[in-house]
Amino acid sequence: MKTDMPVRRILLFLLTVLPPVWLCGPVCGAEPKKEKTDRQTLVFLNWSEYLAPDLVKAFERDFHAKVKEVFFETNEMRDGKLALTNGRGYDLVLISGLAVEPYAGRRWICPLNIAQIPNIRHIASRWRSAFPGAQQYAVPYTWGTLGIAWRRDLFAGNVSRWKHLFAPAESLRGKVMMIRDSNDSIGMALKSLGYSVNSTDTGQLGEAERLLLAQKPFVREYSYIMLDRSSGLITGDYHMAMVYNGDAVALQHLHPQIAFTVPEEGTNIWVDYLAVMESSDKKDLAHAFVNFLCKPENAARSASFLHYATPNTAAEKFLPPEHLSNPFIYPCPDILSRSEFYTKLPPRIKKERNEIFSRILKQEKAQ
Repeated sequence: MKTDMPVRRILLFLLTVLPPVWLCGPVCGAEPKKEKTDRQTLVFLNWSEYLAPDLVKAFERDFHAKVKEVFFETNEMRDGKLALTNGRGYDLVLISGLAVEPYAGRRWICPLNIAQIPNIRHIASRWRSAFPGAQQYAVPYTWGTLGIAWRRDLFAGNVSRWKHLFAPAESLRGKVMMIRDSNDSIGMALKSLGYSVNSTDTGQLGEAERLLLAQKPFVREYSYIMLDRSSGLITGDYHMAMVYNGDAVALQHLHPQIAFTVPEEGTNIWVDYLAVMESSDKKDLAHAFVNFLCKPENAARSASFLHYATPNTAAEKFLPPEHLSNPFIYPCPDILSRSEFYTKLPPRIKKERNEIFSRILKQEKAQ
């Protein structure tokens, strides 16, 4: 550039080549506006394999969040985890219907902000009000039943009643799996004897204990069924097992010889609920996730993934006919009419049942 260039031409040149100072902002030394990259993490205490991975990814993308699942293997283990921290450290929890009222009483879960869950309108009132406190504190996620699964190629006998599990054929000695839960094992023993699963009669409970003790030589294990190819029903370690209906359907996809029935005496109808933790500092995100799962299309995807019935009536139009017509997922009205929800029991009876089950498990260790 020549030094004798007119000043106005120099200015014109500078204005043409360089951006005006008032337009360059961040480029010229001001702090650039940062993109929001921090993601909130939602900690969800849940059963293993109880949440469709594609739904998790969709929520994380749409809400710029991260879902971290912490798993429990039994209801008792979930209770223990929460007791250790007095309900702290989690934002959302999956609980059984019977746990809603006690959890609310301990202030582990908070009342729902219904305004933040508009999709709750799709949930049938039967499931919302099935357990005390549920309408105020929890949102139904799935519902199902208990039944008997068996290998048709390993046991060809008839299986239609609870007695076929609790008083098994001799060929089933050491080949039965029972759910490691006092409500389920004692409750279905009571059902087998013709009593209510919620019986508070000590004489009837005594009969149930004797039935379970007589069954002991046939029980290989008190546990929960695995849902992969290592499952005892697939390997043949179990010939018969007490299982939840959706688990049986999942296993049928892995082995064609697995059969399932909901016994004709009726069974337990259970409901699993989503609840927001009182101590969470991400309650808005937790409510958003619950609302996301209640969106009919998403509820249908959950039901298909889990092989369970959905309490979301609007989701049914997104489910295939073979899901809705499957009697293992949706038992017939007659079976359901003879089935029961578990109810809250008096402390004395609860203690007695726990002692009965402890004696059963003690016998297991002694064998």
